[in-house]
Amino acid sequence: MKTTVDPSQIESLVRLAIARALGEPVPNAVDTPKLVVSISARHIHLTDEHVEKLFGKGKKLTPEKNLYQDGFYAAAEQVMIVGPRRRMLPNVRVLGPTRKASQVELAHTDAISLGIDAPVRHSGDIAGTPGCVLVGPAGAVELHEGVIRAARHVHMGPKDCAYYGVKNGDMMSLVVKSPQCSVVFEDLLVREDKAAKLEVHIDTDEGNACDLDHATLVELRKQQPCKCQEH
Repeated sequence: MKTTVDPSQIESLVRLAIARALGEPVPNAVDTPKLVVSISARHIHLTDEHVEKLFGKGKKLTPEKNLYQDGFYAAAEQVMIVGPRRRMLPNVRVLGPTRKASQVELAHTDAISLGIDAPVRHSGDIAGTPGCVLVGPAGAVELHEGVIRAARHVHMGPKDCAYYGVKNGDMMSLVVKSPQCSVVFEDLLVREDKAAKLEVHIDTDEGNACDLDHATLVELRKQQPCKCQEH
């Protein structure tokens, strides 16, 4: 009879053996952290100044739905994105709270429909990126930069990082097994924060590619160096 060994169980056993060898306290059990994989649809982050320009003087974002990460929410406010040659995407959700710089996050298909050559960047890394025009009920804002395709990433707390043996800035792989659509996503950036809950963010194109809604297995793995680097 063929036996299948869960890699996470092996990692847990190795950690326990190391802890015992070092004389460190050994927990009664090592629980696998709850893994959430979320599809991040097109959205916008705004500065306080741009909120007022788009929605009216003195206007603040109106929290409508809390996101999985504590303190973050989808606002009731929406805007239209206008790209080159006046191509438009209406009703794009604003996420809160506000930020120091406005940023538009799109999937590749969104960027194509707008006629924008948006690069893959991590959130906040917007220097030299394309811009667009945002149109709200009270006015418009021209962004000279800030349109990106958000690079996939994983939010982790300190305990999650310890469990997987990674640290902030490391890369991980996400295994998604779906009928006829199994995919391994590499280069997930680890974003560690004391308040973070374990959550992977991929965009709508990536979610559709792996048929995430019908996935039978999702698993995080520490990314290993390419074997070709050994030659």
